[in-house]
Amino acid sequence: MKFRSRIAGTKIEAQMAPMIDVVFQLLIFFMLTLKIVEEEGDFNINMPIGRPAQQTSDDINLPDIRITLEADPASGELAELKIGPRSLGNGPEAFERLNLQILRLIGGAPGRATSKEQEVEIKADYDLHYRHVMRAVSACTGRMENGKLVRYIEKIKFAPPNKREP
Repeated sequence: MKFRSRIAGTKIEAQMAPMIDVVFQLLIFFMLTLKIVEEEGDFNINMPIGRPAQQTSDDINLPDIRITLEADPASGELAELKIGPRSLGNGPEAFERLNLQILRLIGGAPGRATSKEQEVEIKADYDLHYRHVMRAVSACTGRMENGKLVRYIEKIKFAPPNKREP
């Protein structure tokens, strides 16, 4: 089938003015709807250059209290709880001993103990059940006395767990 054009000799030209108008309208639309998002973690902090400040008695860096939770490889139950090199045993009484040791280390009296500067680092075996880790966290953070929560430690961090080789 052959199509014939109705106007045989006329040449069609594209109008440039409407095309330029549409291009500018699209450009303005995209400029107004663009949202610039800052990169996460880019805090842009400018610190002054100078000599380091001298430490006062308030700025004493306390060493971390290291707690190690070792698991029984077969069952995943707590095999041993250590605070530093000292073994506290296993079972519910070990967490009670941990709580008392933390209180002794921060130098507080029962009922009014708190340490905002001291940190605890918990290193748990890869196969250890989660409930033992949470009991250790609870023993470090404080205890309930007379219906009130007495805080011991506020900063707790975790060492990455290492999977044991068979």
